Formats: sequence, structure tokens, C-alpha cells
Amino acid sequence: MTVLSYAECSARERLALLLDPGSFHEWLPPQERVISPHLAQLGVPSAFDDGVAIGRAVLDGRPIFVAAQEGAFMGGGVGEVHGAKLVGLLRRARRDRPAAVLLLLDSGGVRLHEANAGLIAVSEVMRAVLDVRDAGIPVITLIGAANGCFGGMGIVARCTDFVVMSDLGRLAMSGPEVIEASNGVEEFDARDRALVWRTTGGKHRWLSGDCDALVEDDVAAFRRAAIAAMDRLPTSRPVTLDALEAERALLARRLALLDEAVDGDDAQVLWTRLGVEEAARVPDLDVAEVIPLRPSASWPLTR
Repeated sequence: MTVLSYAECSARERLALLLDPGSFHEWLPPQERVISPHLAQLGVPSAFDDGVAIGRAVLDGRPIFVAAQEGAFMGGGVGEVHGAKLVGLLRRARRDRPAAVLLLLDSGGVRLHEANAGLIAVSEVMRAVLDVRDAGIPVITLIGAANGCFGGMGIVARCTDFVVMSDLGRLAMSGPEVIEASNGVEEFDARDRALVWRTTGGKHRWLSGDCDALVEDDVAAFRRAAIAAMDRLPTSRPVTLDALEAERALLARRLALLDEAVDGDDAQVLWTRLGVEEAARVPDLDVAEVIPLRPSASWPLTR
């Protein structure tokens, strides 16, 4: 079977390969020239789609809405127009009620060139995601592209119903470079790729319960996982106070496990204390070998 790397595809390639053939209909495509009003003033090149493609499509015969961030443009950073396109997609989903909303996220967070506008945009995206879920429409996130999913978009991902990650995917609030810049290389060495993936990568997120499906770096595997998520979630899981309290308690227990650690604070310590057997071997294992290792103590994180 031919494996096509999800990480190496562009946003539009992922859309073409993930969705039912020829079904994607783009809203505000590049020829509409809806671009950031800020970048040109700063002498920064713009993109005619502002780094995100949105529209309607069909997945496994079912109508969906979909957005795909283009990480090759400013690291998938969110600015005013980029965020507005995502919000518009989500608000239209509440009106038109597709079977699901699919978010293909590839972002380092807010675009520094549009910091305030980007921060406001991300907050509006989070609110729109929760509104869509409140309407009973599942929101499914796919993470496996080169930039990972950090900053505000990392928060957005965790606001959705279902997160699919590859072992190459990364998910966190603050990116490695941000942590290193703020607290020094002693706190977090962003150049240590093994450390970065142990701390933010798909295997870690799976073992700690922060994602709902772990797949290989394969476009077909992401498609199958997205379809399976739709089958599993015919309607959105409600965001309730009880669910939030349960998640807070689980996170508090996880933090306590690390506070008790006397042999370091690496992710492997957490895996061991969660009950993962031979935790030191995890980075070298295939996805199929890692999946059954997830301990019940880390699952589920309800959202």
C-alpha cells in the first residue's frame, strides 16, 4: 500500500486527498484577493487566501464544512482575515448544519505582525467552535503538519470534539522556541528534537489522553480516522460543567504525578507514573505498538 505523507502535503493537497474526489467548494478563494490589511503596511508579502482555505465538501458521502491552514505561509499564523474566515465558516455551520466541521490545523499560533488582531481572532474562533458544538455539530481536528498546532490554535484544537494526531504531529500551548526564549535553554532546549517530540508529539498526547486517535503520517490514515470520528460522533459531545470539572481533576492528578517525581521531569517520567510499561521504549515504537499502551488513568479527557 502506498503511503503519502500528510506532513509533506500542502493545505490544498490535503483537501484534495482527504475529501471525496472533486467535492471541495472553496469560499473566498485566492482569486477573490481577500488579504490581510496589515501585512502590506509592514512591507511583508501577503497571500491571496491569507493562509487558510475554507469551504464545503463531502467526506464518505456526508456533507461537511472544512478549513485547512497553510503552514508554508507565515507558519500558519492567525491574523485578522485568517481568523475571520475560520469564524465565518463556523458561523455558517450553525446555520447550514453539515454532518461535521473538519479543521486541518497547521499553525504556530497568532501572527506576530497582527498580534492584537490575531489574539482577538483566536478568541472569536474558540467561541465559534463552542457555539457549533452547542448546536450539536461535531468539530473534528486533524494535526500532523510541519508546524504542529501551538499557541491560540492549540487552545482551539482542545475546544473541539475530537483530535486526530499523527506521531509526527505536535500540540501544545507554547511552542518550544517560545519556552526557550522566555525561560532559557536550561528550561527547554528547542533544538533537542527528541525532547520536543517527547513533550509535544502525537505519541505523548495519545498516552496522556490529549488526543482521541493516533495515526501514522499517512493521508489515507487521517481520512479513515476522520470518517471514524464522524461515525463515533453523530452529534457533538456537550460541554458541561461536570465534564470540565472531571477534566480539571484529571489534569490536577497528572500534575501531582510530576510533582512527586524524583528522577526528572521528562515526559517519560509521566508515562511511567501513568502506568505505561517500558516507557523509555516509546519513542522508538511504531504507532501500532504505542496505541495499546495508553493507560486507563489518562483516558478519557472529556471535552
